[in-house]
Amino acid sequence: MKYVCLVCGWVYDESIGDEQGGIAAGTKFEALPADWLCPLCAVGTDQFEVEA
Repeated sequence: MKYVCLVCGWVYDESIGDEQGGIAAGTKFEALPADWLCPLCAVGTDQFEVEA
């Protein structure tokens, strides 16, 4: 699944993860740490939605 940031448009792809943020490839969006922030604009997961 892919999730897009509603603020800046950055896409979290579960198959890729967020290497710079310490999130391994294959990490489900729901399993992201509560303090994880968008690497581009620093908003939380509540500002993401499933990419259409």
